[in-house]
Amino acid sequence: MKVLVGYDGSNVARDALDIALKHARALNIGIYVITSMVGGEHNKVAEIEKAEQGLAYTKAVAAKADIPCDTHLLVRGMTPGEDLVRFAEENPVEEIVIGIKRRSKVGKIVFGSTAQYVILKAPCPVVSVK
Repeated sequence: MKVLVGYDGSNVARDALDIALKHARALNIGIYVITSMVGGEHNKVAEIEKAEQGLAYTKAVAAKADIPCDTHLLVRGMTPGEDLVRFAEENPVEEIVIGIKRRSKVGKIVFGSTAQYVILKAPCPVVSVK
């Protein structure tokens, strides 16, 4: 079992990574770090390289914390929410940690579509970080 964290390079994703590492340490397990890209011709080489650099950063942070870390760049034609849920269904995941970006007053009532999808569809507990 591992803790799964969705990572897009944002500040809130870095906060989610920190929480995932703390939970992994407490549970004595590793983490999966997932970056999801919709795929197709929409992804430019620079975007893919940026995503790979972000994943390399997460691997280095996990190594420094002495937490086993597997990173995955998913380009399967799904939305990020669908990718995270599908990955959690396909792999031994204890919990999912996902960042929620701050939004307007209306946005505070309803999470973003990715977080909302993951919270509603995940096969395991979801921890949201803002």
